[in-house]
Amino acid sequence: MSDLLSSENKLTQGARQVMMVAAGILLLAVAAKIKVPMWPVPITMGTFAVLTIGAAYGARLGLVTILGYMLLGALGMDVFAGSSAEATGLTYMMGGTGGYLVGYVLATVILGLLAQRGWDRSIGWMALAMLIGNVAIYLPGLAWLGQLYGWDQPILQWGLTPFLVGDAIKLALAAVMLPAVWKLVDRARG
Repeated sequence: MSDLLSSENKLTQGARQVMMVAAGILLLAVAAKIKVPMWPVPITMGTFAVLTIGAAYGARLGLVTILGYMLLGALGMDVFAGSSAEATGLTYMMGGTGGYLVGYVLATVILGLLAQRGWDRSIGWMALAMLIGNVAIYLPGLAWLGQLYGWDQPILQWGLTPFLVGDAIKLALAAVMLPAVWKLVDRARG
């Protein structure tokens, strides 16, 4: 009887995790399409979703979720912020956004690891974790832009400075919201 209950609990836990991954992928896809008008560039909510999922899901479940999202994008589904009928799938992923997408994966894992170490339990530590996650997105993003277009181009003006204000706002929002999101995820995990 104990073995039956144990296997039933594992099955239920597995089903919950599958549902969480699907919900996370949906959140990532929807957030990528949300654009808040702002100067000098609109704010998209993609990085907000990436950082929140990483911190709320933990490193393993967050990684599975972000890789599922990337796979759907690679297969040509319109899940990225700038993807369109003209540029989807691997063509889009290998363009100027490619390095940032790599950074999404890195940031998800880093945020997950930091959250598992308790950084998500206070706004201050979570804000620092989010800042580290943003750096993990920017570094491969800027490196890819430099490689793709040449280091003699204004890489920082193209790929960093226009986004700093919006990212600071998203970072603060995510850090404040995360303790509540973590509780919701804990309930979903059972």
